[in-house]
Amino acid sequence: MLNRFAISERREVMELTNKVAIITGASSGIGAAVARNLNEAGVNLVLTGRRESRLVELKKELNNGEVLPGDITNPALPDNLIQMALQRFGHCDIVFNNAGTVVMGTIEDIDIDEVCHMVRVNVEAAYRMAHVALKHFKSVNSGFLLNTSSIVGTKVRPTGGAYAGTKHAIEALTEGFRMELAKTNIAVACIEPGLVQTEIFRDWDECPAAQFDIPNPLQPEDIARVVRFILEQPDHVRIPRVLAIPADQAL
Repeated sequence: MLNRFAISERREVMELTNKVAIITGASSGIGAAVARNLNEAGVNLVLTGRRESRLVELKKELNNGEVLPGDITNPALPDNLIQMALQRFGHCDIVFNNAGTVVMGTIEDIDIDEVCHMVRVNVEAAYRMAHVALKHFKSVNSGFLLNTSSIVGTKVRPTGGAYAGTKHAIEALTEGFRMELAKTNIAVACIEPGLVQTEIFRDWDECPAAQFDIPNPLQPEDIARVVRFILEQPDHVRIPRVLAIPADQAL
C-alpha cells in the first residue's frame, strides 16, 4: 500500500526534462545556481547577464544551453531571449525573471541616480521581461513565469525603502498576473528570499550578515532548490509565493 502511494506521488511531480527555461541575471548568484539545478533536471537553458565571460564559463557546465549577454534594461533583450529559445530549442516553457540590484542608504548618503538605475533594473526591466514572456505563453497556452522578489517585498527596513519599493512592485505585478491567468495553463509565482550570500553585496562597507546579525545566510543553492520545488508541482497546483529565509533572520 505504501509503495503504491509512493509511486503515485512520484508521478505527480512535473517532469522538467526537455523543458526550456530563460534565466536573467544568470552570470552569478541565484541565477547561476538555478541554472545548474535545472540543468541537472534536464532543462534546456537560455541565459543572460552583463558578464559575458561568466556566462560562457557557465555554459561549459551545461548539457544544453545558450547564452545571450546583455544589459537587462535594453528594451529589446526580452524579445531577443524568447526568439533565441524558439530558434534554438523550438519552444519556451519557463522564464525565471531574476535580474536585480540593491541600493540602500540614508537620505543624506544614498545616490539618487543609483536608486533610479535600480528601479530601471528591478522594476522596468522585470516588467518588460514578464510582459514579453506572458504574451508568448498566452500564444501557446502554456508556460511558467517565476519572478524574484525579496523578504522586503512585503516588509520595509530603515534605509531600504527604495529597494523594498521595487520588490513591492514585483509582488503586485505577480499577483495581478496570477489572478488574470487563473484557470489557464499559465502559472505565475514569485520567490521571496531572505539574506542570500551573493556578489550583489561585494561593494558594501559592511557585510550584511554582520550588519543584520545573520551569521548563517542562505546560499544561492538553497534558493535554487526552492525554485525547482515550485516548478515541479503538478499542473493543478499553484504556489503563488514562497518566502525562504535563514533560520537566523528575524525580519
